[in-house]
Amino acid sequence: MFNRRKFIEKAAAVGALGLMPTVLKSQKLSALVSPKKGDLPVIISTWNHGIPANAKALEILHSGGSVVDAVEQGVWIPEADPDNHSVGLGGTPDRDGHVTLDASIMGPDGNAGSVCFLENIVHPISVARKVMEDTPHVILSGEGALQFALQNGFQEENLLTPEREKAWKKWAEESNYNPEINWENKPNEFHDTIGLLAVDSKGDIAGACTTSGLGYKMRGRVGDSPIIGAGLFVDNEIGAATATGMGELVLKTLGSFLVVELMRNGRTPQQACEEAVLRIVKKVPENKIRQVGFIAVNKNGEVGGYSLQPGFNYAISQNGKNKMVDCRSFY
Repeated sequence: MFNRRKFIEKAAAVGALGLMPTVLKSQKLSALVSPKKGDLPVIISTWNHGIPANAKALEILHSGGSVVDAVEQGVWIPEADPDNHSVGLGGTPDRDGHVTLDASIMGPDGNAGSVCFLENIVHPISVARKVMEDTPHVILSGEGALQFALQNGFQEENLLTPEREKAWKKWAEESNYNPEINWENKPNEFHDTIGLLAVDSKGDIAGACTTSGLGYKMRGRVGDSPIIGAGLFVDNEIGAATATGMGELVLKTLGSFLVVELMRNGRTPQQACEEAVLRIVKKVPENKIRQVGFIAVNKNGEVGGYSLQPGFNYAISQNGKNKMVDCRSFY
C-alpha cells in the first residue's frame, strides 16, 4: 500500500544527498548511522601526550572539579614538560630564538578566552582562563598578555631549555624553514599542539588548546590555536572540536567551528571531522604537503577524529580506559 509520508521522507533524504558538494560525493564518508551513546565522562585529546593529560583531567573530574578545571589542568601536563617541544616549557623557539605561546579555553557557558604571542609563562592556558573569567575581552596578545599575567600573579620563567637552544643554533646555521608532515609526532624530536575536550558526567562540555606553535616560525606568527572557531570551539548544546597540525590551513576554513556546526546539522563527530578535512582539500591547495587533524566529541559522548595525512593519533579516556587511537586519513 502506498505510504505518502514515507515516500516524502525518502525523497527528501535523496534530495539532501544530491545537494552535497562534488568533493564530498566523491569520497566515502562514514556511514550515516549514529553510533551508540557514549558513556560519560569522556575526555579526548590530540597526540600521545594526551594520555597523561587525559589522566589528569579525569582525576580532576573524579575529585569534584569542574569540567573547565579538568581541561585546564589536563593540558598543564604537556605545558610543564620540558621534553615536549611544541607546548610550553621546552617549546621550540621562533627563528629569532624566542619561545612564544598561544592558548585558548572555552567553557560550557559559551565563554572563551585566549592568549597569543605570549612569552615567559609556563602555563598560557591559565592566563587564557583568566582572560575568559576576569576581563570583558576574549584575546590578549604579546606584551599586553604578559603584563596581564604578571599582574595576576604568574611568574616569568625562561622557556628556552638548553636542549632547544642548542637545536635552534644548529638550525640557524642554514635557517631552512620547511615544516615536515607529522614533525609533531617524531620520537625525541617534537610533539604538537595539545587540544583537549571533555564532557563531564552531567553532559557539560569544555575544551582547551595550547601550543608553542611551529618551530622556527617567523617572529610574531600566530597559528590557529588561540583563535576561537579555528583551533577550538565548544557549544554546550552540541559538542566540541579542536585541531592540530598546520594552523594556517585551519584558519582558512575555521575548522573547529565547522565541525561543531556540522554536528549541529546532524553529522556524527566522525562524519563532521571528515567533512572538515574535505573542506580543506577543496579550498586550500597546499593540503597535499601539510598535515591537519581534527578531533570532536558530542553531547552524548560520541567521538571522532580524521586527518589529511596518515600518522595522526589521539588519546581517549572513556569507560575506565585511556588509550591511543590511530586516525584514518584522506590521503
